[in-house]
Amino acid sequence: MPVDDTLSGQSRVTVFRMFGTVFGYATHSLDDRGIGEVAVVGPLTPGVEWGRLWQMARTMCRPNTGDDEHAHWIMAQANRALTCGSDVVVKFAAATWKLQRGKRANLGGYCHRDHLWTGAMTVEEVTPEQVAAYTPIYTA
Repeated sequence: MPVDDTLSGQSRVTVFRMFGTVFGYATHSLDDRGIGEVAVVGPLTPGVEWGRLWQMARTMCRPNTGDDEHAHWIMAQANRALTCGSDVVVKFAAATWKLQRGKRANLGGYCHRDHLWTGAMTVEEVTPEQVAAYTPIYTA
């Protein structure tokens, strides 16, 4: 469902590369428990629209799958970067981020998150070199 509001926070942020674009992955809590039930993912590379993330998921998932499976694929890539260190550019223990929300999905506990919120993301602590587009080995 498209949404038109901005979310901001300070939390752990993983910055990772995928298919020529650099993305950010953070978590957000909906209440005072601070459990990070919302995964926040978005492109950090200048000029890349947030819809590129969902286009990658459509390309990489099986034909005729819907937004639920695409959301799981996106979450799996962010979680892979966080836990395995695959294609990580930098990890911040605490960084200030903003997300101009574009699309939400229910994850139902997948990768220990209940929700996925995607959109145009910024992270104050990254440098232009860290988020610059690059030439990937594989394309999607």
